[in-house]
Amino acid sequence: MQDKETRNLTTKIEIRSAGEEENSNEFVEGYALKFEKWSERLGWFKEIISRDALASADLSNVVALFNHKQDYPLARNTVSVDAGRLQLEIDTIGLKFRFKPTETSYARDLMANIRSGVVNQCSFSFSVDIDNEEADEWRWNEEEKIYERRVNQIKKIFDISLVTIPAYSDTEAVVGARSLEKVKQLKAERSAPIDKLKMELELLDLTI
Repeated sequence: MQDKETRNLTTKIEIRSAGEEENSNEFVEGYALKFEKWSERLGWFKEIISRDALASADLSNVVALFNHKQDYPLARNTVSVDAGRLQLEIDTIGLKFRFKPTETSYARDLMANIRSGVVNQCSFSFSVDIDNEEADEWRWNEEEKIYERRVNQIKKIFDISLVTIPAYSDTEAVVGARSLEKVKQLKAERSAPIDKLKMELELLDLTI
């Protein structure tokens, strides 16, 4: 079982040219995710991706999309021809992508929007192994009053997407069921000393 999660990233998406002919050899390049960078607040939590989180990740069939819509494919890393081939590279910064989109009308419109800066963000969909307790870690940051999640091991990358929605929108901050259970456990552990103190005070009142 895999819980699919989606995250958005404010990053620089660039259009580069591999040749002299204008537009014909243009490709899109950027980072779908970056290591060791705290996200913005995702509603009730924020997260960071560990440097080795992609060490054993399944990158065998990743598709590039527009706004995560399956009916707007741009490229895939199983394609062998130049147009439509998604290239992925894990480096010290994160997961870098590069692709020349297929010759479709919506891809041409998208390239125009990237050139103008209308589309300037990217996103990725992933899952962690719900059976691996060490795949992610949660802790409570008392100073900032927020839960912090460290993603240690990503199981699979489903897609990378060029997006128009705001970075790290609360509505996209979806976590798996197992992670939510862990947070509930943390909340219970945090409230236990307070509940114990309340009980002791109530008993003290009864004995006076």
